[in-house]
Formats: sequence, C-alpha cells, structure tokens
Amino acid sequence: MAPVSALVLAAGGSRRLGEAKQLLPFRGRTLLDATLDTARACGCAELLVTLGGSAAAIRATVDLAGVRVIENPDFGTGCGSSIRSAVPFVTTDRLLLLLGDQPRVRPSDARRVAAVDTPIGVCRYADGLGHPFLFQRPVFAELAGLHGDKAVWKLLHSGRFAVTEVPVDGPVPIDVDTREDYERLLGEDRR
Repeated sequence: MAPVSALVLAAGGSRRLGEAKQLLPFRGRTLLDATLDTARACGCAELLVTLGGSAAAIRATVDLAGVRVIENPDFGTGCGSSIRSAVPFVTTDRLLLLLGDQPRVRPSDARRVAAVDTPIGVCRYADGLGHPFLFQRPVFAELAGLHGDKAVWKLLHSGRFAVTEVPVDGPVPIDVDTREDYERLLGEDRR
C-alpha cells in the first residue's frame, strides 16, 4: 500500500460537553491519547493532529511524541477549518481522517479503509457510514476549501468522486460530544 498520512481532528472547543473532551479520562489516560494510539497502530507514514480549543492543556497532558501538531485558530467554525489547516502539511498522497473523540475505532478497520483505490473511502458499519475516511490526492484541493462541521459528509455525498464503502462489523463507534456520549462510551468499555 502507498504511504498514508493520518490526521486526527482534536481542535474542537467542546461547547456541548462544557470541558475539554480531549482530556477526559479513558483507559488510564485521556480520550485523545487513546485515539492517537489507534492512529499510531495504523502504521501510517506520518501522524498529524489539529488543536485549537484547550491546546495548551492538551500539549501539557497528552503524549504527542511523533505527532506533528497543527494549530487551528479558526477551530470554532467547525471541522472543515481543521482539515483545511492541515492539508498543506500532508506529505503523502493518501489522508486517513480520524476523529479525536472516537477512541474505539479499530486499527484494522482504519487500515482497510486506508487501502482503498478510489479517491474516497469510508467505513460502512452495521448502522451506517462513519469515520475513519480516506481521501486521496485528487480530493485534497476540495479538502483545502472545506467550511463547517459536516463539510466532509457533503463532499462524500457530492458525487464528484468515486467512493468505496468498506464493510465493518458492529455499529459506528461512539463519538463523544455530550456527557451522555461519554458515559455510554465508558459503559461499553466496561463490558
């Protein structure tokens, strides 16, 4: 497989949660540490993370060894701004996009989506589509112009690029946006 860059989106301000979700305790460390561990286990050529809200606290707490940190001053405008800020730093032709608040993505599933041949790859879980996504170089110009929170979904469904859906067992992994999401994640992890 061609070299892949992994980008973990972790710049959000956690408005709905009321505290930095990246720093929530999870498996003896933080939520973001767990997601970065997943990204590291994918064997990507480079690992990037976008930070914005709580950047100083994250830098002081999370293990960012081997990670290129990209500060996103526009993080309050949505995920599109984080992707837009990171694209110029991607050195490979394949970009694996992971959410910093979704620690239960399996590295094996991420590797499978990273290997697709089409310009875009996405996981097809039992209950719908979900992260991680893969974007190949022909899509990067579009990624560099994204705006808003659901921008990658609009790009995915635009019909402008061929998309491969990679079948994945189980439901879409929990994405922590609220206290209830976090409690559900902890509950699932205890099982």
